[in-house]
Amino acid sequence: MFEKEYDVIVVGGGHAGAEAAAAAANMGSKTLLVTMNLQTIGQMSCNPAMGGIAKGQIVREIDALGGYSGIVTDKSAIQFKMLNKSKGPAMWSPRAQNDRMRFAEEWRTALEGTPNCDFYQEMVKGLLVEKDAVVGVRTSLGIDIKARAVVLTNGTFLNGLIHIGEKQFGGGRAGEKAATGITEQLTSFGFDSGRMKTGTPPRVDGRSLDYSKMIPQPGDERPEKFSYSETSILTRQRDCHMTHTSVIVHELLKEGFDRSPMFNGRIKSIGPRYCPSIEDKINRFADKDSHQLFVEPEGWNTVEVYVNGFSTSLPEDVQFKALRSVVGFEKVKFFRPGYAIEYDYFPPTQLRHTLETKLVNNLYFAGQINGTTGYEEAASQGLMAGINAHLKINEEEPFILKRDEAYIGVLIDDLITKGTEEPYRMFTSRAEYRTLLRQDNADLRLTPKGYAIGLANEERLKRMEDKQKKSEAFVKFFKDTSVLPEDINPILESVNSSLVKQSDKMYKAFSRPKVTMEHMLKLESVSDFVQKNGLNREVLEQTEVQVKYSGYIAKEKVNADKLHRLENIKIPDNFDYSKLKSLSFEAREKLETIRPATISQASRISGVSPSDISVLLVFMGR
Repeated sequence: MFEKEYDVIVVGGGHAGAEAAAAAANMGSKTLLVTMNLQTIGQMSCNPAMGGIAKGQIVREIDALGGYSGIVTDKSAIQFKMLNKSKGPAMWSPRAQNDRMRFAEEWRTALEGTPNCDFYQEMVKGLLVEKDAVVGVRTSLGIDIKARAVVLTNGTFLNGLIHIGEKQFGGGRAGEKAATGITEQLTSFGFDSGRMKTGTPPRVDGRSLDYSKMIPQPGDERPEKFSYSETSILTRQRDCHMTHTSVIVHELLKEGFDRSPMFNGRIKSIGPRYCPSIEDKINRFADKDSHQLFVEPEGWNTVEVYVNGFSTSLPEDVQFKALRSVVGFEKVKFFRPGYAIEYDYFPPTQLRHTLETKLVNNLYFAGQINGTTGYEEAASQGLMAGINAHLKINEEEPFILKRDEAYIGVLIDDLITKGTEEPYRMFTSRAEYRTLLRQDNADLRLTPKGYAIGLANEERLKRMEDKQKKSEAFVKFFKDTSVLPEDINPILESVNSSLVKQSDKMYKAFSRPKVTMEHMLKLESVSDFVQKNGLNREVLEQTEVQVKYSGYIAKEKVNADKLHRLENIKIPDNFDYSKLKSLSFEAREKLETIRPATISQASRISGVSPSDISVLLVFMGR
C-alpha cells in the first residue's frame, strides 16, 4: 500500500494536524495525513467558535503566513465580532461563531484540494526510529510507512479517559476511542510525560429553549473577516444569547459534588485555569451568586446549541437538573451531557524553537501534546511544525518567529522556555510587544516571511504590498495637507476637543484622542482622496492606527531592538554549564534541562537570575 517514502507524515487530523499537513504539502513535501477518523478532520471538539482575545490575532497570523484556518473560518462563519473595540488597537481581537459541520467540511475540502497531500485512516501505534532519528510510523494493523519527518498532533487522544460523574471510559473525544502505544514508546526513549485535563459543556436542543427570557448577543453591524484573501464578508448573521446561573442552580450542582471526579480524587490532573468547569467556578468563586452562560448555535441549519460557561464533569442527572433551573432552560432537552477528559502530554521544554524534539531528530510535536489548549494555539503550532519539518529535510534554514514578530513566536517561546504544568492559553498580556503584534497588521508582519519560505503565494504578497503602499500614501497625505479652522473646528467641537485658531496639518488634528477616521472622512479633501485611490476598510484602519499610535509603536520597536541584541548571542548546543561555578545551582540545573539557544531565551527561564545572565555574558566575551 505504501511503497514509497513520504517526506512528511502528520499523525492526527485536528487543527494542528490539518495546518501541519497543508503547510508541508503546499511547500512541496509529499505528505501523508494519518488519522483515526477521516470524517472528523478539522473537528471543533469544544465550542463552535474561532478567535477571541489574542487567539484572533493568531488566526490572522496563520492566514498571513499562508495557512488555512482564517479561510476556513470565514467560509463557515455564522457571526463575527471584533472584541475590545473600546480599548486600544493592540487589544482588538476578532472572533467568529462557526457552523461546526461546515467548518469541518471546509477543512476536508481544502486539504483534498491540496496537491502532495495523501490521506490514510488508521491508528498510529508507534514510531520507527533509527540512530536517534524518526524514519516513519507503524499502524495498528502493523503497516510500516516510511517518512523523512513525522509530526505528532494527537490532541486529547493519547490514553484519553472520559469522565462523567463516577463513570469513566477510554476515549479521545465523545464517541471516539483513545490512541495507545505512542506515549509508552516515547517514555522508553527518555521523554517525560504528564497528564492534563479539559472539559466540555452539554449540548442541548435549541427548540426546547425560551430565548425571549435571554439577552440577545448579535454580531457586529459591520462585520469584518479573518483572511486577508478574497473571502466573503457575512451578509447575514445568527444571534447568540446570554443568561445566568443562580444560587438555586449552584445549590443543585453542589448536590453532585460528592460524585464529581474533580472533587473525589478520580481526576488528578490540572485543567485550564482560564476556562474552568462550572463546579470549579462555584468552588473558587463562592462569593458570586451567578455566572454568565452564553448560548451559542452550532450552525445555520441545526438546532444543536452549545452552552458556553457550563463545562462540567458532574453526573448527567445533576447537569440536567441544574440546567433546567437556568432562566430560559426550564424545558431543556439534552443532546449529550458535558464531560471531562484526561490525556497524556509531553512537557514542551523537550522541544526546540522549531518544535522538533531534542531527543529524536525529525520528530515534531504540535498542539495539545505540548500542553496547550485551544484550536488557535494548536493550529499555529501545526503550521510551524509543518513548515519546519519541510525545511529540515530539505536542509534549509529553520523558520522561527521572534517574540516581537508574532503571537505565534510568543506562544512557542513560552512553551519551550518556561514549560507548562496547566493547559497553556494565549492572552494579549503574555506578549510584551503587543502594540506591534496587532490583528490589523499581521499581513504586513508575516506575509513577506510566508512568501520567502514558499508558503504564501505571490497574489497574497501583492495584496499586502498594495495595502502597505496605500496606507503609507494616506499617512503622508495627512502629514502634508493643511486644514482650515472653519473646516476642522466643527469636528473638534463635536468631540469636546479644544478648537484651533489657525490652519494646521491634518495629522495633528487626527492625532487627538477622540478624533476618529469617521470624523476625518467628513472633510471633503479626505473623502476625495479615499475615493480617488480606492482605499478599502483595511487601509483606513491601518492608517488610523499608524497616525494615532505612532509614538507607542516607535517606543516598542526600540525595546524590541534591545531584545534582538541578546537574541544574537548564541549558546552552543553542547555547552557545559557545570564548568561555570559562578552560576547558581538552580540556574545550572534549569539551563542544562532546557538548553536555551540564545542568551535572550536563557534570560526568560524561571530560576535564571540577571546575575546568572551576567556570568554567561562574561564567559561569552560580551
